Amino acid sequence: MTYSLKIALRYFFSKSQQTVINRINGFALFMVVVATAALFIVLSAFAGLKDFGLSFTNSFDPDFEIQAIQGKYLTLENNTLSQIEALEQIDAAAPEIEEKVFLSFKEKNQVAYLKAVGPRYINVVEVDQLIALGDWLSFSGSEAVLGFGIAGSLSVGVFDYNTFLNVTVPKKNQKSLLGQDPFVTMPSVVVGLYQISEDLDKKYVFSNLEFGQKLLELEANQYSSLVIKTKGAVNKEVLLPLLSPFFKEPIRLVSRSEQNAALYKMLNVEHLAIYFIFTLVMIIALFNVVGALIMMILDKRGQLKILLAMGAQPRGIHQIFFTIGLLICGVGGIIGLVIGVLIVILQDHFPFIYVPGTSLAYPVLFELKNIAIVLGTLLILGTISTAWATRGLVKKVKAYAIS
Repeated sequence: MTYSLKIALRYFFSKSQQTVINRINGFALFMVVVATAALFIVLSAFAGLKDFGLSFTNSFDPDFEIQAIQGKYLTLENNTLSQIEALEQIDAAAPEIEEKVFLSFKEKNQVAYLKAVGPRYINVVEVDQLIALGDWLSFSGSEAVLGFGIAGSLSVGVFDYNTFLNVTVPKKNQKSLLGQDPFVTMPSVVVGLYQISEDLDKKYVFSNLEFGQKLLELEANQYSSLVIKTKGAVNKEVLLPLLSPFFKEPIRLVSRSEQNAALYKMLNVEHLAIYFIFTLVMIIALFNVVGALIMMILDKRGQLKILLAMGAQPRGIHQIFFTIGLLICGVGGIIGLVIGVLIVILQDHFPFIYVPGTSLAYPVLFELKNIAIVLGTLLILGTISTAWATRGLVKKVKAYAIS
């Protein structure tokens, strides 16, 4: 241990004869603790909110979706599904048909998106667990499952066999004769209502594949896409070459984040904004460290002359105060992180903060990467502020030596 580190530790743990210096040093350490704890808690709270918000879309969206690059529809051979599910990385796969449709019920109308799916679809997306009223599709007839938003707009109930929900799309073959109806309309019975989020509840209506293929005048092996559930985390770049040989036409593989690109982009921008805001708070807190170091240098001026007389070098004295600044940031950061981690863990296991007006505990998520982010930010900003506070100290010490 060098003399610079020994003296820095002595100055850090010992008290000055002047009370004001002790108070300034204590306040600087306290502000570092508060800023560090606040940054970690806010990052953990935002991670919890992000995870809570994505849980709604994650329960509705598949891990990956295979789409045709050219044209709207994929063509699947009879044994393609079983071959894909035989892959080591694949847990389940199911075809779906998605198309924009026009819904009408009695005197009310609404535009929505039809998702025509088969019995294997719930192996990929457990949408049947999201049914809040009625039942999931039985795949035995022209049935439909709506979101609560659509049902509310159309005033639709479940199992109403007196009035059918009409689903309408333009005819695939537009060369219709004058006076012919250019639309295809098929009636369906609403058997269930799902509830996920406000946006999704107003967007999708589910039916079976046979209904969708007949409505859109498709072949029996034509689908909009193939949804996939993987075994654990699988890299998109690894999965695409394994799946491409099963299709005659070129395909694209769309990940869950790409399916909700706008949502993920918004969350990432918000995360970055929150980080910069609380980094600014940390910068303001570190101004106290700068002030504490400057006051300490002035307080120890008499002792510096003694150290010079004993053979200490100006750069060694500079190193003393630079080390003190790093100690304030390091010790304050560790204490702040410990406090922040304890608060996050307590909120996660024994909630004491709730969303206003509800009994829902405020979501938090403990992540090691947030610890790394906070420590990295504190280390960089602490080093810069300490270097700025001790700038020019070597020249001042040389001036002390001459005087």
